[in-house]
Amino acid sequence: MFRPILTLAAVLGMAAPALAAQPSGTQITAPGGERVNMVIIFGDDACPQGKGDEITVCARKAESERYRIPEPFRENTGGPKNESWNNKVIAYERVGATGAQSCSPVGAGGQTGCVSQFIKNAYAERKQSSDVQFSKMIEAEREKRLGKIDSEAARTQSDVEDEEKAYFARKQKQAEAEAKAKAAQHGPPAPGQ
Repeated sequence: MFRPILTLAAVLGMAAPALAAQPSGTQITAPGGERVNMVIIFGDDACPQGKGDEITVCARKAESERYRIPEPFRENTGGPKNESWNNKVIAYERVGATGAQSCSPVGAGGQTGCVSQFIKNAYAERKQSSDVQFSKMIEAEREKRLGKIDSEAARTQSDVEDEEKAYFARKQKQAEAEAKAKAAQHGPPAPGQ
């Protein structure tokens, strides 16, 4: 029995045209229940519109980036070969550091400095990152959407108040007409009554 063997390159070669036409994206459900669609588009591609209450934000990258490995994965910038000499010297200065706030497995309280060191490193990595920050884009889209909601709510409130005024005016006219009809039906009151 003959079974054709497909290599990974062949499979990717067949799938590439189908995948290339689609923008890459992620869809999540925010804590408030709203759906958020984060899409990276390239060149002059159009940003897809959100359906219903879905928030869609698009990050535009150059057309030359379409078939490339994403920037964060291209080079290992955090490796030892790319580390500055100053950082290596600072690391050697900490070799014998023990005790409180040292992030060391040796000595009493050595672990207490690890969390602050992890946080400091995370902020430094984030500051150096050139990746797209979708959280800012989503917040801007929410603000734009809330602005529309506020104006629509004000317009709806105005319409409701106008309808209420018209309703009460109709009720008052109807009550006056009923009072006149009742007065006409009974005639003028007798002078002695």
